[in-house]
Amino acid sequence: MYRKQIESIIKDLNKKIVFIVGPRQVGKTWLALEIGKRFDNTTYLNYDSFEDSQIIKDESWLQSTELLILDELHKMPGWKSYLKGVFDTKPKNLKILVTGSARLDTFRQTGDSLAGRFFIHRLLPFSISELQEDPISNDIERFIQRGGFPEPFLSEDKIDVKRWRNQYIDGLIRTDILDFERIHDLRTMQMVFELLRRRVGSPVSYASIAGDVNASPTTINKYVQILEALYIIFKVTPYSRNIARSVLKEPKIYFFDNGLVIGDDGAKFENFIALSLLKHVFGKIDYEGENFELKYLRTKDGKEVDFCLANNDQIVEVIEAKTRDSNISKNLKYFCEKYHLKGTQIAKELKRERTIGKIDIRKAHSYLKELFL
Repeated sequence: MYRKQIESIIKDLNKKIVFIVGPRQVGKTWLALEIGKRFDNTTYLNYDSFEDSQIIKDESWLQSTELLILDELHKMPGWKSYLKGVFDTKPKNLKILVTGSARLDTFRQTGDSLAGRFFIHRLLPFSISELQEDPISNDIERFIQRGGFPEPFLSEDKIDVKRWRNQYIDGLIRTDILDFERIHDLRTMQMVFELLRRRVGSPVSYASIAGDVNASPTTINKYVQILEALYIIFKVTPYSRNIARSVLKEPKIYFFDNGLVIGDDGAKFENFIALSLLKHVFGKIDYEGENFELKYLRTKDGKEVDFCLANNDQIVEVIEAKTRDSNISKNLKYFCEKYHLKGTQIAKELKRERTIGKIDIRKAHSYLKELFL
């Protein structure tokens, strides 16, 4: 299925190295190979292959190569310095596309020699906005229950969807996490993972989780960081600037695979809205250079709104997600009136859209298809 980012990636390949990052099995390699079809001479090399790894180390791909795709390159010792050398000495016609595990994205935090030589494209699960030209995008329940990863989302067999997710979870825990960093207590990591699946949409206390699994808050923080780095979960933290008495801790945690959420319809719907908004934010950052962030609002006396979009640290919109309630949230009304903010209440089931003051009450499907990606 066509991915919306293809044209933007091809454009960026003419300027710098392009990294495609995102969750496992979200379609990074498939997308790279689809892009490869646009070039007359494409070379795909996977570092996991012994033969390919030798070609990579020796830089012995054909000189006629127009697009060089390097998969799993992060497993090569000193891969960043290697890639810098390849880019700085490459012939003018050579384009370089790098894909692999999400850890490729972590080098941005470690200032190194690749600075200024790359663009990052974050590939996330399918969204209503991305697939809005396809009739399947009208089935919002499919997104919520199956998640937007290509294989389970497109499958016609519900049993195969369950089998895929069981294998996916096993792969995350036993392969990706252990490959990413040495974990001495895998059982505790599994327990943390399972607890987070059940606490979607609520502020998460690391101290509370630490007590539940008999570990230190420092260990919990480390495990959450690993799950983040591997694009398994993402955090939404409270917005603080210009909002009085805000709480400056306790993030809310959501999953990139909506099918991993364990909870009621409200929790699953909120996770889907969070993921859709995050994809919108990444699109604004990656393709328009905007300084967007996804946050939530919360005061010390307990007033909370699910999400807010901020640009350059200024709130653009505050958003509340409801499964079917058409009455305006009291907390949403409070923040909009007190701080003169634009508000949107998104409902999965709603008979009629309307506007009351500065607050729009929108059907989820119509709102989500207007997002960037």
